[in-house]
Amino acid sequence: MASLAKSLACLLVSVFSLPAIILGCAVFQYAKAVLPPGIDQPLKVRFYFTLFLSVMALGFVLEKLGLQSLLGTLRLLVNGVLPFKDPSILIQNEDFGEVPVRIYQSKKTGTERRKAVLFFHGGAGTFGSIDAYERICRHIAKETDSVVVAVGYHVAPENPYPNQYTECLKATVHLMKNSEAYQVDSSRVILSGDSFGATLATYVCQLLVNRQDLPKVYAQVLIYPALQGIDFSLPSYQQNRRVPLLWSELIVYFGCRFLNADLSILNDILKNCHVPEAIRLKYRKWVSADLIPEEFKVRGYKPEDFALRQFKPKVYEEIKQVFEVSFSPLLAEDAIISKLPQTCLVTCEFDPLRDDGLLYKKRLEDHGVPVTWLHIKDGNHGMAVLFGYGVFSLPSAERIVRDTTTFIKNV
Repeated sequence: MASLAKSLACLLVSVFSLPAIILGCAVFQYAKAVLPPGIDQPLKVRFYFTLFLSVMALGFVLEKLGLQSLLGTLRLLVNGVLPFKDPSILIQNEDFGEVPVRIYQSKKTGTERRKAVLFFHGGAGTFGSIDAYERICRHIAKETDSVVVAVGYHVAPENPYPNQYTECLKATVHLMKNSEAYQVDSSRVILSGDSFGATLATYVCQLLVNRQDLPKVYAQVLIYPALQGIDFSLPSYQQNRRVPLLWSELIVYFGCRFLNADLSILNDILKNCHVPEAIRLKYRKWVSADLIPEEFKVRGYKPEDFALRQFKPKVYEEIKQVFEVSFSPLLAEDAIISKLPQTCLVTCEFDPLRDDGLLYKKRLEDHGVPVTWLHIKDGNHGMAVLFGYGVFSLPSAERIVRDTTTFIKNV
């Protein structure tokens, strides 16, 4: 009864407050959001950002009333709408250990084992689901004749960091060790993911390079990954600070929620006050604006004056987990990077995380790892999840999914 009453209260608050919230968020984002010339379908982007902010605002209200958490409200939004049944695809829900997965494969019969694609969903480690990426996973399975395994890792803060990495590793190992049961060629397993899911794929791939009891990962497909928590003043962070859907403030906000850190330090993190000088100097060989090609600095970038940085030990102590390789895979040692498999890496011009991808691309190429780089010049963060929604999708989203699918098919 208590649960029903709470659900009813949430519904009533939503019905009466949502119109005013949507109007307020529409005005706010028109005043504050920046849509640079050349961005893909700016009116749609504004619409989706208004919707995103509205759900966050509603979640904040419900959280203050003690009815539902902000993240719980957001999770309802990003689940999307499941497509109609596709008779050509076999879909099975299973558990790999205690990790829920959804397996997609063509119903075509064949004697040969198929390549497999493990897909880790996005959502900053705090929201997102298998359902939200249903269209993408079906498309990959159909177009590449692969066995696609979407991994439903449990999200934070209810499931604390770093359990997400542990669960994704467990799912990957399970598939590799039981490949025959799924008619999978264990020597052709591809790790992939979108946004935070790409972060997971990056780190799991790194963890597996020295495993002697398993086949090598065949390839990795990384769609605009977040790869470091050291420098929030890189050119892409400055240029795209207020470009929807992922403002720089939102990256740090969700990072704090993921690590269950104090939200009051958000602005200090954005100013890099969490980084001791010794750590900055140690990793500047891998994380530095100096390593970003000049062509990406022409739009509203101002080099940071390190003398103006103010290191705050309390902020460092609160958020020091961002310097762990699991959170920042860009910090992996050269001995690991040099053993990584062929990589398809997607970056978007209007994405604060763009330079994370560019820096990782450089590290991979410097160590002779083959990289297929897909740079979406009119793209922004988070839009791939809209793939397959017809008029509600964006050309950039369709391009990301179709080009990465082509890579998987041909690799």
